[in-house]
Amino acid sequence: MSGIKVRDLGPQYSFGSVVDGVNYDTLKDEGVRKQLKELFLDRGLVVFENVEPSQNMHVAISDVFGPLKDHPTKTTARVDQEAHPGVIDMHSMPAKQDDDTGKVLLNGKKTVRYSPWHFDHCYNDELNLAGVLRVLVNSPEGGRTGFADGVELYNSLSPELQAKIEGKNIIYKLDVRLSQMRFGRPKGFQVFPEHPAVMANVREGLTFPRAMHPAVWSRDNGDKVLHIGAWMAFGIENHEDEEGDALLEAVCQEILQKANAYWHNWKPTDMLIWDNIRMLHAVEGNDPKYERRSQRTTIKGDYLGLGYFEGGKKIGEVQHELVM
Repeated sequence: MSGIKVRDLGPQYSFGSVVDGVNYDTLKDEGVRKQLKELFLDRGLVVFENVEPSQNMHVAISDVFGPLKDHPTKTTARVDQEAHPGVIDMHSMPAKQDDDTGKVLLNGKKTVRYSPWHFDHCYNDELNLAGVLRVLVNSPEGGRTGFADGVELYNSLSPELQAKIEGKNIIYKLDVRLSQMRFGRPKGFQVFPEHPAVMANVREGLTFPRAMHPAVWSRDNGDKVLHIGAWMAFGIENHEDEEGDALLEAVCQEILQKANAYWHNWKPTDMLIWDNIRMLHAVEGNDPKYERRSQRTTIKGDYLGLGYFEGGKKIGEVQHELVM
C-alpha cells in the first residue's frame, strides 16, 4: 500500500511493529490510514522510522489515530497552543554538577528525566487513547523510552497474584514527586530536591480529586490487561491498609522484575505511538550534563467509564494540603 513497509518489533516481543515509508503522500491514502490504525490496535506500539522530523509531520501522524486532546494540567509546557493544541514540550537543560536539584540516584548514578512505569493521565478520571512521541534532542548516553505490554504483564503474574489483584481499583493522584513515590521503588533509589517545575505541577494537583482506575481490565478480544503504574499510585480503593499496600507493592515489584520491556534508542527521524490503555511506559533517564527535549501529542479516547474521580467529585472541588 503506497510503499509503506511493516515489520514486527522483534521475535522476543508479542507487541510492537516498525513502519517505514510514512510521508505526507502515504498518509493521504485511506488504505494506509486503515492499515496503521489496525496495526496500532493489534500491536499496541508502532515505531515510525525515517519520517520528516517536524511538528507538522508529528501532528499529521497523530491525526491518523484520532483527534488531539489537550493536556489536563495547565502547568505542563505547550509548544504552540494556537496552531497545534495539545502538543506538550518536555525539555531538560544540562544541570550544574554541584546542584542536585531534580536529580535521582538510580543504579548508583545521578540521573535526570527518570520516569518510572506509568500510564498517562492516571490522575484524571478519563485517560487518553494514545500518545505520539518524538525526541528532538537526545542524550548521547541513556534517554531511552521503555514500553511494557499490559497483556504480557498480566500473564507473567502468578495465578495467586492474578486472583488477588483482579477486581481492584488503584488510587492515583496528581503528585509527580518521585520523593513521594510509595510503590515500585527500584533498589537503592534516592531522590534529591525536587525541581521547581515539579512543585508547580504538584500545587496544581491539589485541586484534583483522587482518581480510580482498574488494576486489570479486559480487551474486546478477551485479553486481560494489567494496568498498574507505580508512579502516582497511592493505594488500593477500600484497602488503604497494610494488606492492600503489601499487595500493590508486590505487583509493582513484579512489573519491575518481569517486564519484557522494549527500550527505544531515539533518532531524530523517529516517532512512535503507543496504546495508553494497554501499555505502560517509562524513561530511563540520562546523565545530568546532557540536554534532552521531547514533544508529545495526546490522542483522545478512553476505556469508557472505567475510571472515575473519588466520590464523584470534579477538578477544583477539593483542596489538599501539600506535604513536603
